[in-house]
Amino acid sequence: MKEFFGLLKKGSRSALWASIINAVLAVIKGITFFITGNVAMFAELMHSIGDSANQLFVFIGSALSKKAPTDRFPGGFARLVNLVLLGAVLIVGILAYETIVKGIHHIMEPPGSGSWFWLNISVLGIAVVLESFVLFKAMKEITGDLGKDIKGFSIVTESFKNVGDAKPATKLVFLEDLVATVGALIAMIAIVIGTYTPFIQAEGYASVIIGLMLFYVVGRIFLDNAAGILGVSDEDMEKKIGDLVFEEPDIKDIRTLMVIREGDELHVELKVELDPNKTVGEADKIRDNIEKKILNEKGVTEVIIESDVDDHVQSWNNPKTSK
Repeated sequence: MKEFFGLLKKGSRSALWASIINAVLAVIKGITFFITGNVAMFAELMHSIGDSANQLFVFIGSALSKKAPTDRFPGGFARLVNLVLLGAVLIVGILAYETIVKGIHHIMEPPGSGSWFWLNISVLGIAVVLESFVLFKAMKEITGDLGKDIKGFSIVTESFKNVGDAKPATKLVFLEDLVATVGALIAMIAIVIGTYTPFIQAEGYASVIIGLMLFYVVGRIFLDNAAGILGVSDEDMEKKIGDLVFEEPDIKDIRTLMVIREGDELHVELKVELDPNKTVGEADKIRDNIEKKILNEKGVTEVIIESDVDDHVQSWNNPKTSK
């Protein structure tokens, strides 16, 4: 139990914050829905329940994935976070389906104009503020992983540019809270339209739109984490490490280079070609220098390097010779 709580300290903080805030929002939205019966509020209630449960699982999964390898699992637990996220998206998928069904029912059989306008608007306004807070924390986590001092509005623009390279847990929080913030705004607009115009089906359409956005998150997260479980290669990091290896003047060629992403971790397997006149001791020193450089890269936890003599057949594009 002590080890478990120790691992929880290493979990994704953005996921923990998101889970707590969405749980609070789910309670507030649930009370509001039972008072008002507003279908747009129901969609937002389903969204907050799904997000809270999801992000709690993500927090626990991201923490447990940091567990050290054991005799039974010598490969470690890095891919556990991908497995947890695959389970988490099932919850979102079910709630997205319920949200769409409720919205279609509202469109087909719209009730009379509802009351409690200001209560609905106030609750959704609070939701926008709190979801935006969590979204911004996820943005800061994404930009923080870039290793640059990014401040101000650049945090927003850079997070959108680099969300594809974010950690699995952070990416899920980012996508879910982006959809949640936009969804709350759509629900507010729909309530205004349904209250002050004859278009009373607006709230039903809003519910359907929110449900479809949730399905987008399901698809995106499912594909990313299915690839993560299989062990997806990181092509951008392969190119970066390839250029890094060729900074060593004694490297003649790279025969093979693989960078496999497992959860938040990167595993590097590399085979380089050296001058045949190099001694064993010199070759070991070259490999040690390369290993230190690669381990300094963000997310790299394991490096396996083999070496062989130069076969004079270029296998990898050498940036020094291509200039």
